[in-house]
Amino acid sequence: MSREKIVITGLGAVAPNGNNVEEYWSNLISGVSGIGPITYFDASGHRVKIAGELSNFQPESVLDPKDIRKLDPFSVYALAATHEAISMSGLDSDSFNPDRIGVTIGTGVGGIQTLEDQQRVIDQKGARRVSPHFVPKMIANIAGGHLSMRWNLKGPNQTITSACASATDAIGMAMRLILSGDADAMVTGGTEASITGLTIAGFANMRALSQLNDDPVAASRPFDRDRDGFVLGEGSGMLVIETESHAKARGATILAELAGYGSTDDAFHITQPSEGGIGALKAMERAVTDSKLNLDEIDYINAHGTSTPFNDKNESAAISNLFQDHCNMLKVSSTKSMTGHLLGAAGGIEAIASVKTIIDQTLPPTINYDTPDPECELDYVPNNAQDCQVNALLSNTFGFGGHNAVICIKKYN
Repeated sequence: MSREKIVITGLGAVAPNGNNVEEYWSNLISGVSGIGPITYFDASGHRVKIAGELSNFQPESVLDPKDIRKLDPFSVYALAATHEAISMSGLDSDSFNPDRIGVTIGTGVGGIQTLEDQQRVIDQKGARRVSPHFVPKMIANIAGGHLSMRWNLKGPNQTITSACASATDAIGMAMRLILSGDADAMVTGGTEASITGLTIAGFANMRALSQLNDDPVAASRPFDRDRDGFVLGEGSGMLVIETESHAKARGATILAELAGYGSTDDAFHITQPSEGGIGALKAMERAVTDSKLNLDEIDYINAHGTSTPFNDKNESAAISNLFQDHCNMLKVSSTKSMTGHLLGAAGGIEAIASVKTIIDQTLPPTINYDTPDPECELDYVPNNAQDCQVNALLSNTFGFGGHNAVICIKKYN
């Protein structure tokens, strides 16, 4: 039974290497990294002193400064990215039924900056000094709530938390809501603002982060033999998706088709992927099947590619085992080499990179790829962007807890 196409009509990005879609994409294909020394707090006592912080981000262009003070940064990032996505999509109050448009957004840790700030308040000044805004600033669902209120989106509204797979799961579940008839369009993606002392210390002490503090730009090196961990990043990637008929009826420009979604769990280990990446393999396979494509019709994979020893090895194995001989034609790259890892928002900005890959027929590179790893044997588009015919691609995200989420995006015909 055929189903209506779900199409992408709007993109919005706030990333370590770009505060809007065009700046972010231009820097990706130019190999420009957004990773540098941590400035948000004194990191001198930390093992890890680098991260992918936002640079020159000015939310005042779309938000009132008084409102910004009432919001955790993870909500600010989502609002800024959504403003761009909705503007690009052409959605306005005259072109949609608010009861038929909703929000599904992913985040890994929500308002952790607010949580840490208010913990210091209670420790230093006592319980009566904790802000009455603490709970509504901190809870993970509140970014989605703010999106609905700002744009009068009265359809389904949920927040997905599946670690680093959160945004991709959110996009996939938003697609499912539209296909089930619960909405005509959805605002979806992910947001994260997790560069804090506690978060950096936690990931560093479990030896998950790169400790290449003296050379931040080179620290995220997916699939390279000398990779030593991921770099924490922050930001938001948001999309507007809708039925093809809804987009056509309002005269929207269709950017690409959101063709398929696959989700699995490894049921193996809380942090390490399953051996051979079997859970990731099954998620990719389900996304391709859901899109009604054959494996040999996938031209490119925007990999999870975190720059950790276990992830990159097992993701490469999963791709190799699934695609077999087609790997000779398949391109794979990790844009995390330039943004770091945005945790629950990673799938959002990587979905945007994937759409731009299809629009421009250009593959973003994996930078810092200097020394091949014999356990990672694919074509990782090393160091320089490549022009390439891309009709269909996968965007992979995998998270602690064994979560695997994959979407398939196609050129719109």
